[in-house]
Amino acid sequence: MPWRTRQWPPTPSRINKVDFHCVTNNTAHRTIEITRKQLIVRRGQPFLLTLEMLQSFSPAPSERRGTRSQFGNPSPKYPSDAKAIWKYEIDRSAVLERGIVALSVTPPNDAPVGKYSLSAMTHGETTSLGTLVVLFNPWCSDDWVYLPDEGERQEYVMNEEGTVYTGTSHCIGSRPWIFGQFEEEMVDICLKILDANLKHIKDPAGDTSARCNPIYVSRVISAMVNSNDDQGVLVGCWDGKYSDGCSPTYWTSSVSILQRWFQNCCSPVKYGQCWVFAAVMCTVMRFFGIPCRVVTNFQSAHDSNNSLTIDECYDDYGVRSKETSESVWNFHVWVEGWMKRPDLMKGGIYDGWQVLDPTPQEKSEGVFCCGPAPVNAILRGDTDVKYDVPFVYAEVNADIVKWMIGTNGSKKKMYTDSMSVGQSISTKAVGSWKRVDITDSYKHKEGSAAERAIFKHAVRMNSKEGQGCDIEEAPQYVEMKIKEETKAINGQDIKLSLKLSSKDHTNKVLSVRVNAQAMRYNGNPAGNILNKVQCMTLLSRQDVAIPLLIPFADYSKHMVNCDSIKVSAVASDSDEYYQTETNITLEQPVISMKVLDPVHVNREMTLEVEFKNPLNERLRNCSLTVIGCGLFKSDYVKSDLRELEPNATLRVKITTTPYRAGLKTVVADFDCSSFRDIKSSCIVDVKP
Repeated sequence: MPWRTRQWPPTPSRINKVDFHCVTNNTAHRTIEITRKQLIVRRGQPFLLTLEMLQSFSPAPSERRGTRSQFGNPSPKYPSDAKAIWKYEIDRSAVLERGIVALSVTPPNDAPVGKYSLSAMTHGETTSLGTLVVLFNPWCSDDWVYLPDEGERQEYVMNEEGTVYTGTSHCIGSRPWIFGQFEEEMVDICLKILDANLKHIKDPAGDTSARCNPIYVSRVISAMVNSNDDQGVLVGCWDGKYSDGCSPTYWTSSVSILQRWFQNCCSPVKYGQCWVFAAVMCTVMRFFGIPCRVVTNFQSAHDSNNSLTIDECYDDYGVRSKETSESVWNFHVWVEGWMKRPDLMKGGIYDGWQVLDPTPQEKSEGVFCCGPAPVNAILRGDTDVKYDVPFVYAEVNADIVKWMIGTNGSKKKMYTDSMSVGQSISTKAVGSWKRVDITDSYKHKEGSAAERAIFKHAVRMNSKEGQGCDIEEAPQYVEMKIKEETKAINGQDIKLSLKLSSKDHTNKVLSVRVNAQAMRYNGNPAGNILNKVQCMTLLSRQDVAIPLLIPFADYSKHMVNCDSIKVSAVASDSDEYYQTETNITLEQPVISMKVLDPVHVNREMTLEVEFKNPLNERLRNCSLTVIGCGLFKSDYVKSDLRELEPNATLRVKITTTPYRAGLKTVVADFDCSSFRDIKSSCIVDVKP
C-alpha cells in the first residue's frame, strides 16, 4: 500500500540520506518494545522524518515550483471521495538552509493498517526511502479502537502476559499464558496473517483498503487463527489423538505457535482447543493495536441450530448419549475486542466490547469465524444484530431441555433447566492477576424477571417463535444433589455423596442409578468410569445421603487426556424421573519455580524448577518446557529427564540470558505418563 509523492527542489538526486528516528518515534508511538530497528507508528499520531539534502532547502516551498509535497493517494489533488489522506508539516527542528528537512508526518486515523513503502520524487526521479508499519491507535480519540482509560490500555494492548481461566464454574482454574505480541518477529508474522487470508488472495486491493476498519480486520483474524477454511494458524482437535502434533494442553505461549506457523510456510500447527485459539487471537489483536482480552464462559452452550435451546438426552442409567452437535461445555474461551460499531447505526449503543471467537464451531457467512458480536447486544437480547449474536447469546443463556430415552427408543421430557448455562464469565483484572466476573455485562441475574423477558425477546428477534418459550413444568417431587465430601485431588480416591430430598407427602420406591464418565471439556464423553444401581424407599419429607466412591485406580487411565468427571444420578419411580449431575475437576500436583540470582539484562540467570511425584508409581516420559518473553528467544525444552520414582522429587536448573528489562513472567510446563501438562509461573524482575 504505497504512499508516495513528493516533489522536492528541481535538481535530481537531492536526497543524501533519510533518518526515520526509529527509537524516538517508536517510543512515542508505544512500539519500542517491538523493535528499535524498524519504524512502527500508530495512525492519527505524528512521527518525525528527517531528510538530509545535498543542498539547502527553500524555506517557502510551493506546489507551483514543485517544492511542496502532499501525502496521500491519489496525489497531488484529492477527489471528494478520497480516503486516508496523509498530512505533513515542516518540523521546527528543520535546518532548511543546511538542507536538513525535518517533517512531522501524520497517518490519518482511518489509514489501513499494514506495511507501507515510502518514496520521494525529485525532478521526476523516484527515490525509495524505506518502509514503515502503521497500526491502530487506541490512544487516538478519532480512531475506532480508542480506549479512554490508560490503565485499560496498558492491560489490553501493552501487557504481554496474562492468564486463561479453565475448569468448571465451581472449581475455576487458571493457565498462565505468554501473549508476546511485542516479540520482534511478530511484525512479519501478523502481517503475513492478513496477507494469507482468503479475501486478500481473491481481491488484494479491496482487502488492503478494508484494513482501515477494525471490524473487518478482527473478523479476518478470527478466521485466520483456525485453519478450517485456509492456511490458518491452528488445527483444532478434540478427540484426544495428538500423536502427530502437540496436545493443546502443552502450549503456554502464542509466540511458540505463531513462530512454528510462520517458519513452516504457513502450515497449520497441530493442535489447538478453545483457550489456545483465543490466546493466539489476543496476541494478534494486541499487536495491531485493537484492545483485546481473553474471556472464559463456564457452562457454555453450543447451539448448532439457532434455537437458543440445548437438548440433552440420558438413558435410565444416567449416561449421557455419545457426541452430538449440541452440547454444554465445561468452559469455552473467546476474546473481546474493543471498537466502535458505526456499521450498526444505533447511536453507539453497540460500541465497546465485541465478542470474537476463532474456535471453529459454526460458519459465519460461509467461513469458520465468529463476531464481532456486541456484548451489549447480547445483554439486550438483540439477536438480529450482526455478527453472530444468536450463537453467542445461546452460549451464555440458552435453556437446556433434558430428556429420558427409554430402552424402546421412547423419549420423555424430564425438565427444562433455564439456570445453568453461562456461569462465572471471567477475565483477568486490569493491573493485577485477580479474576473479574463480568457475567452481568452479558445477562441479567439468572431467574429474574428481566432475564426471562430478555430471553423471550431474543427468541422473537431470532425469528424462532415457539422455541425456547416457557412451558408449564411438572413439579419435581424429589430433589437430588451430588456433593464432594473431600477435595478431589488427582492421585487420590474421590469421595462424594448423593443427597435425595422428598418434597411430597407420599413415600416413593426409587431405583437410583449413578454413573460417572470421563469428559472432555467440550461436553463430550470419553469413557465410562462407574455404574451403580441402588433401590430404596424415600419416605415423605425425608432427606437421605448415599455415599459414593470413585477409586483412583478406576479413573486414572481415563484422565490423562480428559478434563473432568461428570457424575450423573437418575432416580425413577413408576412414572417419574429425577436427575442431577455435577462436574468434578481434579486438583493437579504442584510444580514450583524460583530465581536463584539477581537478574540483569544481558547477564546469565538461573532458574530452579521442582516437582514431587505424589503417586506410589513411577512417572514415565517426563519432559519440561520453559518459556518467557524477554527471557528465552524460543522455548526451552528438556525432554531427556529420567523417569521419576514414586514419591521422588525432580529438580532442574535452567540458565538463560534476559534480553529485555522489566517484570517478566516465566512459565513452566511438566508433562509425563500420569499427569498432562502441569503449569506453573513466576515473576522475574529484570533490572537494566
